[in-house]
Amino acid sequence: MRVVSLLASATEIVCALDAGEFLVGRSHECDNPAWVRSLPPLSEPAFDTSVSSGEIDREVSRCLRVGEPLYRVYTDRIRELRPDLIFAQSHCQVCAVTPGDVERNGACLPAARIVSLSASSLEGIFESILQVAQALGLERRGHELVACERARLNRLRAMTAPLPRPSVAVLEWTDPIFPMGNWGPELVDAAGGELVLGNRGQHSFAIPSEQLKAADPEYVVVAPCGFNLERAMQESSVLERYPWWTELRAVRDRKVAFADGNLFFNRSGMTIAGSAQILAEIFHGLISDERMEGRHWLWANDSRVPRTSAA
Repeated sequence: MRVVSLLASATEIVCALDAGEFLVGRSHECDNPAWVRSLPPLSEPAFDTSVSSGEIDREVSRCLRVGEPLYRVYTDRIRELRPDLIFAQSHCQVCAVTPGDVERNGACLPAARIVSLSASSLEGIFESILQVAQALGLERRGHELVACERARLNRLRAMTAPLPRPSVAVLEWTDPIFPMGNWGPELVDAAGGELVLGNRGQHSFAIPSEQLKAADPEYVVVAPCGFNLERAMQESSVLERYPWWTELRAVRDRKVAFADGNLFFNRSGMTIAGSAQILAEIFHGLISDERMEGRHWLWANDSRVPRTSAA
């Protein structure tokens, strides 16, 4: 079987199912496990993503308003790879390539089946794992993988259950401010935090910045969508431009953390348990499988250079 994955989480799932040898192409975002970077990239953003977070938001909004694509799909490359199966996603037209992007670019070959994944909750992510497994003919392995990930999250819940639950805000974007949505609040629950802003089971959306000031959480975690840890930490200067930023309890108490949103918090794949472990480490100092600090998250006042690495 020849598989093209245009979704980073689908690539992770395929590899976790021990089916990585089926992959013949990937999206520009697929980077976990690290070896998949050797596969030919088959997409790219349709605009410059090296600009500021505010400029990115304005350009995304403009593209959506006028109906312009957010991603370019390399149609000719996909045709040359002759895939039997193409993974994409239909949950969010902003976050990754959708089936519509594929079809609009004429990349769907007559023999290729497009499998569209969509998840807004942890249960939805587990269903996506089973969906990928079924498409690959690996149903038994899929159920084993889901059971393993459930067990990891349940172990963390048991560790954090007796601990105090601090108030928390996790930001998916900084200009404007987007509090976390979808499955993110469930990860905060598992990590032993009390989310004060967010959209459980729904898309994240921009809020007036003063809502964060009014909520005044004990912890603020900044994990912007699509940003690795190094890029996320650059958002510190954006947040500091809000006139009330230094008045926040989390800022005064040095409980603002930056995390790798791209690899962990924004993906509906095999890093969700790791995302919850990062949060538990921030809120409670709990170390689960390995220490995440310095590699996948840092305190705002930490002067270390992030050691970026795939999970």
